[in-house]
Amino acid sequence: MSNGTQQQKSLQSIRYKRGSLQLLDQRKLPLESIYLEIRDSKDGWVAIKDMVVRGAPAIAIAAALSLAVEVSNLEAFSGTANDAASFLSNKLDYLVSSRPTAVNLSDAATKLGEVVRKAVATASDAQTVYQAYIEAAEIMLDDDIVSNKAIGSYGASFILKQQADPKNISILTHCNTGSLATAGYGTALGVIRALHEKGVLERAYCTETRPFNQGSRLTAYELVHDNIPATLIADSAAAALMKAGRVNAVIVGADRVAANGDTANKIGTYSLALSAMHHGIPFYVAAPLTSIDLSLPSGKEIVIEERSPKELLHAQGGLGEQVAASGISVWNPAFDVTPANVISGIITEKGVITKERADSFNIKTYVQKLASNQ
Repeated sequence: MSNGTQQQKSLQSIRYKRGSLQLLDQRKLPLESIYLEIRDSKDGWVAIKDMVVRGAPAIAIAAALSLAVEVSNLEAFSGTANDAASFLSNKLDYLVSSRPTAVNLSDAATKLGEVVRKAVATASDAQTVYQAYIEAAEIMLDDDIVSNKAIGSYGASFILKQQADPKNISILTHCNTGSLATAGYGTALGVIRALHEKGVLERAYCTETRPFNQGSRLTAYELVHDNIPATLIADSAAAALMKAGRVNAVIVGADRVAANGDTANKIGTYSLALSAMHHGIPFYVAAPLTSIDLSLPSGKEIVIEERSPKELLHAQGGLGEQVAASGISVWNPAFDVTPANVISGIITEKGVITKERADSFNIKTYVQKLASNQ
């Protein structure tokens, strides 16, 4: 990967045109805006693993486009259409290994793999297969923005109906779920944007989101950029903020949602959900349907990635000087699983999924109804 510094302040995490992909290095925000040139799937894998790009939707799109750029720039390929399909399949498997918890990535790989299989059935040459893959990856980029705006619209309307005073709503969010975590607009932060656009948002509160500080570095950056009234709080201050009556709802994103509604998201989400339940505050998950994994009956089956101990031992999420005692053991899970019984609703691009029972969601039936109505 080669660096290209951009002086302008931009919330565009993914810059793409056919044959060229640049990713905003989110490790440098908010002080520097540096774009990295992604030339192939190896660059994409490293960018995802090293948190240059993060957020489940953005990870999936960055992975797909990194391979699109690679095949766009392939010099003479002497193989057959079947050889091209095998090449793409192996590269997609490799990319999925970069971030196993984010279901959007594996879902994108599965869908793109199906595109490749259909293409190879009728293709007479490798280039036709590659072209089909490139076009499908580009459609994913466009579709994500449309999906995010729908999530924002459905979420804002639903929350307004639930509030006693719909003219002064304050929302607490965790981690980063905005333009920097998606192709644009955002999921949970997209709902906050939509409330702000309606003129009903009194204040957005964002947690710092230790240890990698996605809230203080990224969400705060987006909120300030968009002139949304916002306040940053320490992770440990959330319960006190709720007790003070300053939060009307909590909205978070998701990396993977099981069929019963159990949700894997950034570490600290579970604590927020428990605190919200204690204080009688609704807790919502905002995520596209691609974040739902119907193959998992519950959150017990979700694989939780552990990050480097350095993120806790050193300042700045592992990028700064050592702050912890040498020799101390570290447990640093990247995510936790919030059980469905403490989640009030799941906001998707097709509407808000609510619970039929108090303890879980029936997401499979919801998805089946959507499919039958198409």
